[in-house]
Amino acid sequence: MNGARIANADREPGNWLSHGRTYNEQRFSPLKVINDKNVTRMGLAWHYDLDTRRGQEATPLVVDGVMYFSTAWSKVVALQAATGKPLWTYDPKVPPEWAVNACCDVVNRGVAMWGGKVFVGTLDGRLVALDAGTGKPVWEKLTIDPKFRYTITGAPRVVKGKVLIGNGGAEMNVRGYISAYDTETGNLAWRFYTVPGDPSKPFESPILGKAAKTWTGEWWKNGGGGTVWDAMAYDPQLDLLYIGTGNGDPWARKIRNSQVGDNLLASSIIALRPDTGEYVWHYQENPGDEWDYDSAAQIILADLQIDGQLRKVLLHAPKNGFFYVLDRATGKLLSAKPFVRVTWATGIDLQTGRPIESPEAQYEASNKTLVVSPGPGGAHTWQPASYSPDTGLVYFPVLEAGFAYKSAEQFSHKALAFNTGTDPVASGMPQDPNIKKGILGSIKGRLSAWDPVKQVEVWRADRPGPWNGGALSTAGNLVFEGTGNGQFEAFRANTGEKLWSASAQSGIVAGPISYTVNGEQYVAILAGWGGVMPLAAGEVARQSPQMNNVPRMLAFKLGGKASLPPAPEFKPRALTPPRTTANPATVKKGEELYQQYCSNCHGDVAVSGGVLPDLRYSGTLKTDVWFGVVLDGMLKQAGMVAFAKEISRQDAAAIREYVVYRANQSLAESGNQKKP
Repeated sequence: MNGARIANADREPGNWLSHGRTYNEQRFSPLKVINDKNVTRMGLAWHYDLDTRRGQEATPLVVDGVMYFSTAWSKVVALQAATGKPLWTYDPKVPPEWAVNACCDVVNRGVAMWGGKVFVGTLDGRLVALDAGTGKPVWEKLTIDPKFRYTITGAPRVVKGKVLIGNGGAEMNVRGYISAYDTETGNLAWRFYTVPGDPSKPFESPILGKAAKTWTGEWWKNGGGGTVWDAMAYDPQLDLLYIGTGNGDPWARKIRNSQVGDNLLASSIIALRPDTGEYVWHYQENPGDEWDYDSAAQIILADLQIDGQLRKVLLHAPKNGFFYVLDRATGKLLSAKPFVRVTWATGIDLQTGRPIESPEAQYEASNKTLVVSPGPGGAHTWQPASYSPDTGLVYFPVLEAGFAYKSAEQFSHKALAFNTGTDPVASGMPQDPNIKKGILGSIKGRLSAWDPVKQVEVWRADRPGPWNGGALSTAGNLVFEGTGNGQFEAFRANTGEKLWSASAQSGIVAGPISYTVNGEQYVAILAGWGGVMPLAAGEVARQSPQMNNVPRMLAFKLGGKASLPPAPEFKPRALTPPRTTANPATVKKGEELYQQYCSNCHGDVAVSGGVLPDLRYSGTLKTDVWFGVVLDGMLKQAGMVAFAKEISRQDAAAIREYVVYRANQSLAESGNQKKP
């Protein structure tokens, strides 16, 4: 495997050689043995069960009949692509307690291949090169300073003999960067920082000196954010590497700055030279962002006829709800239109490239709670999009949801908290069931087919819930996508007609691929419920039907006769909490602490989204084991770190009283009453 193979991937369409199949990240398969005329005959060819019940977000690679993919906790699996027979597995043994540093589950989005090696980034910040034939480590490099709360969840890419990897942690007091390592030796080739560091020290690149003028105060003491946690693409002809950067740290811009500035290069698309990491150009989608609008959604490169001229463009549908078309040689904005309801801006000024922000969305200036759309979950985030050169359409999952923003009255960065600078209680789900019902009804998901030239939606497929999988388009006039309620589906690419579906028995959030072995075409998808929304969003994520989470790799083909084992029966647990005895002040304090420290894993307002335990049902609510878990790390090996350095026993008791209160409230809402 080398750059020539990836650059010429269309010459061997039966393989899936890189994260987006090709360097342009279009995720379009030229295969058409399976097509819109015969897809109804597609059935399961094989499945492979995974050993972890956490979220599964990886895109597999298929190279010469072997499938390679990563799973939760940064594990790697190699299978025979025709049969699912295991060849080898690799476990990097990520310390479970490192999970507290992961904003969005212990997921991993994939591996890269080059020169007989498989590369994976681990949650705790390592880059590991594995022998593709055996799975044995060849070399390993720590890409982070372990004193800081960095994580790696994104898939590496390899360009010109250098493996590229970024990291996450923009709410965890870190400074963003992307690194390039030599594929043979593992030596660091270059590193590009995305936000300026301490201005009393030399800047690592000239652009950072300019960027520093857009920051004020002492931002560098808390890192600044701007992490490169997912999106990358490469144009071999222009020799440009494109990366997307995350939000500034914290979200609230007046807290991270003494004065409001653009905060370059956060929330931006950046073009670099892959040999050296030299800066070429940038386009900032959200100057001075205060809504958590990362620009880390998938970057797609395409050549489109625009105003009668063939243009080399970059397509981007990020969290902020606008679909952008840029000239990828210069970074010039060509067009931008909203693909969902957007209230934070009225449009994008094509002359300046800057958004026209709405005063009604300036929650820091108003010092009020303001509902802004999209919310921090994004109108579209990391889930893969697909561009079909046959139809000229981009297919991607869309999330329609607002969010209640309010500045925190008092804020300081905490070592183990999710640091946003917003009021955690004001942004939580209202606990009045009547208000809550209306909000839940307004949160929606869909698969959208978007024309990037006309900047209009051509068709859509509405979904039962907001959190769904990525897309694959093929030359068979098909689009494939998995859903959060456990379906894997195929649509006619030009019209949106639904043609086929199969049950995956688990929610799907990953993106599918297609490949061939011995001339037979397969479509594969990794199933497994998880990610930021099921962890943090509580009832918002539970709109999908209740089901057990049984993560698997699934492969389908025409005439496939395999079947899954019967789905495990979902048995809802009974709420049996102790009575609420705490006074309202204690419950309120507990709510504040829960939302700050616990909600990002155990769910908004103490309702789990179906991945980690729902604390309302915990037996520790009735015993002092609660303190052993929360303060002393009794469940450290399960990923529950000790919080004793940051919260007191009194604080832990208040959190428990809040959870008890919520459990009793939920019991009453269900129509059941606790017996005396």
